[in-house]
Amino acid sequence: MSRAYDLVVIGGGSAGLTAARVAAGLGARVALVERARLGGDCLWTGCVPSKALLHAAAEVHAARRVARYGLPAATGPADWQAVTVHLRAAIGRIEPHDSSVALERLGVEVVHGVARFGGPRHVDVEGRRLVFRHALIATGSRPSLPTVPGLRDAAPLTTDTVWDLDRLPDRLLVVGGGASGCELAQAFGRLGSHVTLLEAERRLLPAMDAAAGGLLASRLTTEGVEVRTEGPLRAVRLGTAEFTDTEGAVRTVEFDHLLVTAGRMPNTDGLGLEQAGVLTDERGLIRADARLRTANPRIHAAGDVTGRMPYTHVAGVQAADAVLGALLGLRPRLDYGAVPYVVFTDPEVAQVGPTAEQAARVHGPGVRTRLLAHEEMDRAVTEDATDGFTQLVLDPRGRILGATVVGPRAGEAIVELAHAVRLRWTPRRLAATVHPYPTHADGPWLAALEEVHRALAAPRSRVFTGSLLRLRRGVLR
Repeated sequence: MSRAYDLVVIGGGSAGLTAARVAAGLGARVALVERARLGGDCLWTGCVPSKALLHAAAEVHAARRVARYGLPAATGPADWQAVTVHLRAAIGRIEPHDSSVALERLGVEVVHGVARFGGPRHVDVEGRRLVFRHALIATGSRPSLPTVPGLRDAAPLTTDTVWDLDRLPDRLLVVGGGASGCELAQAFGRLGSHVTLLEAERRLLPAMDAAAGGLLASRLTTEGVEVRTEGPLRAVRLGTAEFTDTEGAVRTVEFDHLLVTAGRMPNTDGLGLEQAGVLTDERGLIRADARLRTANPRIHAAGDVTGRMPYTHVAGVQAADAVLGALLGLRPRLDYGAVPYVVFTDPEVAQVGPTAEQAARVHGPGVRTRLLAHEEMDRAVTEDATDGFTQLVLDPRGRILGATVVGPRAGEAIVELAHAVRLRWTPRRLAATVHPYPTHADGPWLAALEEVHRALAAPRSRVFTGSLLRLRRGVLR
């Protein structure tokens, strides 16, 4: 055991890379095992290519709207080959940061191959045994397909394979109205595809604020996306998909390509978890406690395999917490109730903490909201982007419990609100910080100011302020 690794990390995605870097920075002896490409989904099929695609689509969309400023507007579909060049360039510029060379420069030993636990204290990789004092499972997740007759025979695209398209689809059916589905539906629609977006629930973004999902559906419809939030996919055959509408009638939609964005499953099969004493649930997710320890206390888990908020930014923080817990005995400090998340559509939809409906179920009828329509925000007016809003969710004591922002740069504006939720700020505390004018971050500030003004205008406050005014008048005659 004298040559045992302090930490063996399995998986070279966001969580695994963070864990390896943090452990190496502490001076630990670290090995990172990756069976494919370093960088994980985020670099190759997730965050990076999808945001590069959204940027390209936004540029095309802007080019089609310049006629109102006296310039000739673009028409026709975008050049898909040019778009993919942009996507590959973005990946290529970021990939060196996650490379073996970069990790080895930090002191991380990178081992390429398939890892399998051979016992509670070692991992076997292509005939080589890695003995560890601690291990971290960070193998991520992959797209899963719903059980629908004919779906697999239709060779559906997923968020892993959509990047392999050699041309822009003429008619694209996107199944799943969550974040990925909405982002890709809008992007392909703006590039020139005829897109139908199918969501089984009654609204888009069913896990987020209802008004946000409704506003986004209206925007997508305006841009030409056919939004169907009427029922689940029933069957697929010969370029036709069947679904059931809200009244139980069977509807059909034709497509050339079918993209499924509904559902993911953890990459935990084949790891030999039973030999390591690591337990999973019925979905294959690793059972881990609040300190991210598995049933084998020497083995931790982070990222999508835990099933806790499957976002890149959460995976990285989990990984750092797990390493500090394993190597130094520190306890994690991640507050899951204050983790922001963003849908990078236009407008962006950002949320932190519970929605008003979710909060009311926990905290009762004392929950209130403060809504600021972006028609009241000058920066939104200057950019003709006034259809968004900022909403604060306040607990019975008047503290900011959650928030939703819909509009340009909502992903940036939500950061301040995440601080407010984590630190249990009141609107008065938020309003006390002067904000630059005019910015899209004005939304949270103005909403907080409105709540402060409401409190000052309340009868009890007016009694106090009225008395103070009369006193001052008497003193300053």
